[in-house]
Amino acid sequence: MKSILLIEDDPFLTDIYTTKLKESGFSLEVAKDGEKGLRKIREKMPDLVVLDIVLPQIDGWEILREIKADEKLKNLKVIILSNLGQKEEIEKGLELGAAKYLIKAHYTPSEVVEEIKKVLK
Repeated sequence: MKSILLIEDDPFLTDIYTTKLKESGFSLEVAKDGEKGLRKIREKMPDLVVLDIVLPQIDGWEILREIKADEKLKNLKVIILSNLGQKEEIEKGLELGAAKYLIKAHYTPSEVVEEIKKVLK
């Protein structure tokens, strides 16, 4: 069973994605802020991180930078799932090493799960 860490501060979205990912057979951990997210990544290396950008404490950009700068974590797959949809932000996310950049408004939760499956293949 593949493990996913969802770093998302919106309780409504957290509930939806928790249900969808568990129904799809994933083991799921959730962090509601960037600080907890980084700690959980270091404690139990997940197979994939689904990362929001706008987060309390440490934002998603900083989390992504820290993952890619850490020798033990740099190969960790990260999908950004954000409302920030400007071209510059998408390019920045991919340049920093995200496997995919998904804009929340453009994907249903089911489509997000499909994208996750593709990245984990």
